[in-house]
Amino acid sequence: MIDSSQVKEKALEFGFHRVGIAAADTIDEAVPRLQQWLASGYHAGMDWMANPKRQDIQACLPGVRSLISVALNYYTPHPQSDDPEHGKIARYARGRDYHKVMTRKLKAFSRWLESTGEEVRTRYYSDTGPVQDKVWAQRAGLGWIAKNGNLITRDFGSWVFLGEILTNLYLTPDRPHTDHCGTCTRCLAACPTGAIVNPGVIDANRCIAYHTIENRETAIPSEIAERLSGWVAGCDICQEVCPWNQRFARETDVAEFQPHADNLAPRLDELATLTEEEWDRRFTSSALRRIKAPMWRRNARANLERHPNSPDSPNDVD
Repeated sequence: MIDSSQVKEKALEFGFHRVGIAAADTIDEAVPRLQQWLASGYHAGMDWMANPKRQDIQACLPGVRSLISVALNYYTPHPQSDDPEHGKIARYARGRDYHKVMTRKLKAFSRWLESTGEEVRTRYYSDTGPVQDKVWAQRAGLGWIAKNGNLITRDFGSWVFLGEILTNLYLTPDRPHTDHCGTCTRCLAACPTGAIVNPGVIDANRCIAYHTIENRETAIPSEIAERLSGWVAGCDICQEVCPWNQRFARETDVAEFQPHADNLAPRLDELATLTEEEWDRRFTSSALRRIKAPMWRRNARANLERHPNSPDSPNDVD
């Protein structure tokens, strides 16, 4: 039977940058925090966050004994444009869809695990299933959940994608990571909409990333729209000000995460009139396909309407 050291070595061979192992028992402190977050309505329109499986790892894979947490560094150093006529896209989404990259590696890793014994079962997720991935990553020793709600690693800061493999194998668990944010509150102070209501607690109703990606309404709330500052797809402000990221960010070696030319400083006037055909061409194999064409037009117009040197865009979004 394989052991934990073999599993970790194989994970690195498959191209993961960090790997850790957690015992798949109940995380007592995480479940009530999630329940309180949901009860406060901080998940906004993300109803899938209330899936009861998210509170019981056994419901995801009955008989699971270990959870293998992995991370991929996605950081690229290209700066955001300060030109108010150009939009800003979060770093994680500027290259190829990370789900495709991560899933390909997780699938190969899972097949290898299952090949080690007839009774071995696995299930993998890449931001696609009812798993508290950051909680499990901290428990597996990859990093700690920071005050901005992201997982910070000592190697790459918070510029990482997370994935996990659930298995019925018993593997020796790693020690959970300790917190290293200390007294720093830069992310709380920098958030322009006050979305970080308490350390580690994010109110999606106030979050620029939520409203530019997940909000399906025809208009962004005015109190959010007034503070977009060019963001049209996500928001990296709380990551950019983080001292850990400023010190430890390293450019990824995954070529697929390098930005597509169209995703570096896109013109807001072009996005404001984006057609369905242009959307389909522009965002092929991109995580940005989650933002539909009407949403791109809405996000771009919300920025243009608040740029004094540009004519007001139409208020309606078709």
